[in-house]
Amino acid sequence: ILAKAEFLNPGGSSKDRIALYLIEKAESLNQLIPHTQSCIFEGTSGSTGISLAMVARAKGYLCHIVMPSDQAIEKSQLLERYGATVERVAPCSIVDENNFVNVARRRAMEYGKDNNDDGRRGYFVDQFENPLNSEAHYRTTGPEILRQTSGKMDVFVHGSGTGGTIAGITRYLKPRVPGLRCFLADPQGSGLANKVNHGVMFSDTEREGTRRRQQVDTLVEGVGLNRLTRNFAHILQPSGRCLLDGAISVSDADAVKMSRWLMANDGLFVGSSAAINCVAALSLARSMGPGHTVVTVLADSGQRHLTKFWNDQKMAALGYSTEPPESLDEFSQLL
Repeated sequence: ILAKAEFLNPGGSSKDRIALYLIEKAESLNQLIPHTQSCIFEGTSGSTGISLAMVARAKGYLCHIVMPSDQAIEKSQLLERYGATVERVAPCSIVDENNFVNVARRRAMEYGKDNNDDGRRGYFVDQFENPLNSEAHYRTTGPEILRQTSGKMDVFVHGSGTGGTIAGITRYLKPRVPGLRCFLADPQGSGLANKVNHGVMFSDTEREGTRRRQQVDTLVEGVGLNRLTRNFAHILQPSGRCLLDGAISVSDADAVKMSRWLMANDGLFVGSSAAINCVAALSLARSMGPGHTVVTVLADSGQRHLTKFWNDQKMAALGYSTEPPESLDEFSQLL
């Protein structure tokens, strides 16, 4: 199992790639001009916002981030250290005008509308629906994985939040690696796995009377969704056939166990989305047997999950063991 260590990027996650790529594209189209008090707006669960705030600071822009109030507080603290304005809003459906994405879009439209003469502009990144998100990974992450593995891989597996990473990498690698199989790693509560495997967007936690949270019913932050984004749709053919070969649903319990196992055995302090990627990678490796190579991505570190996913007291209160498993045999076989 090979894992690309994206948490070592300067902003601490794979989102550095889309932040730089989208901002430079906007600059090339004259949608953003540095040092004009122009402001970058985005709705994010955290990591994209942190990367945008970093790039904005380096290039001479302001940054305004809107995020759900149930995300780990250290993400807001990091954003503020980068100089971003942080607006935390109550979690709600994307169809609600007060959803974090919709609020960010509205703030961008409002910004500078009465000051067009001074060049000040509000730019809404729109990571969920902006196809440049997927394009960034098609042009950077995908080629790097191909080069670093010399094309010797049998499976690629990754989660989906906006869909940009998995779509861009899958679209790049599949035509270039004969026989490559690509899989979605999906947290509990997300409907994407069911969409890939059965063509219907539904999660068991969507049953009436079972949902605990407003959005996706999982501890995992940054991945999992119950709608189809434009970026994820890039790996669905017009016929409805997906470029993915399947999807694996990962429980919160296994995600927590994997994060602790990786720390105890490999010294890797990873975030929750990286943990589900590794659980899915393990399951695929087991199903294929010796002599195969599975590739995944460690998107961010545990440093921005200290007060939630990496808070042992909170996990224990929810009924999850935080003791490192003695063996990988303790993980569920998901295929």
